[in-house]
Amino acid sequence: MKPIIAVHGGAGNISEAARPRRGEIIGQALEAGWDILRRGGRALDAVVAAVKVLEDAPEFNAGRGSSLTRAGTVEMDAGMMDGATLNVGAVARVQRVANPIVLAQRVLEASPHILLVAEGAETFAAEQGIPLVDPEYLITEERRQRLARVLAKEKTQGVGDTVGAVALDVNGHVAAATSTGGLMGKIPGRVGDSPLVGCGFYADDALGACSTTGIGEHIARSLLAYRAVAALETLHVEEAARHALTFMEQRVGHEAGLLLLSRDGRITAVWDTRHMSYGYHTEDTRYILG
Repeated sequence: MKPIIAVHGGAGNISEAARPRRGEIIGQALEAGWDILRRGGRALDAVVAAVKVLEDAPEFNAGRGSSLTRAGTVEMDAGMMDGATLNVGAVARVQRVANPIVLAQRVLEASPHILLVAEGAETFAAEQGIPLVDPEYLITEERRQRLARVLAKEKTQGVGDTVGAVALDVNGHVAAATSTGGLMGKIPGRVGDSPLVGCGFYADDALGACSTTGIGEHIARSLLAYRAVAALETLHVEEAARHALTFMEQRVGHEAGLLLLSRDGRITAVWDTRHMSYGYHTEDTRYILG
């Protein structure tokens, strides 16, 4: 099987000026994931490596640079799925972990559970040897300024820069991962779609893998990731992606995007926002839309 890695940096109102730098970082994320796949590594490890790069970049809404709650704090969510086993690992409301996707993988591989939250997730991180950081490290001045503007308008900000990845490895296994800081100005304690299986991510070797981005409440109510993957049973990858997004738009609301990978290595991205940053890497092609 020919491997492929694809990543996204979120759907939303992304300015033209921001796109070159975003494209550069997406390229770095692709290389991190591709380096694993080209050496015969697992899709599961490739998506984690790619998302970790995006979490480390303050330009995206995940890890350092996450959106802030209305209280000015960081509460991050992440989730991932192994298409070979249907195992899931996810975390929500973590505040002291630099790379929530790394913690999500530990939940998948080293715990009997699929989702850990808040202090319990951070205690598990420490037990697993994942260092905890000062929450202030995760907050950037740009995010503080954006929060002030959002609060001045007395409403939460819509779609942001949630990140994610999907991959297919040489053994035919797929994986999906998603990580986010959530909505800017959200109520403390709010959890969106990103750590919820079938909503923010889904992977099944029999069909494919999906990572989503956008308004979490809409995505979760429509089971967007699962709906897209399930549609691969009868539809071409582009038709399946559009089918899932159209269902969400018609039934619960818009402002979302998704990255969908079929089990035979076909990839597509669809969105109903102004823009969506994404890219993919195969043996023959490297494509980036910043």
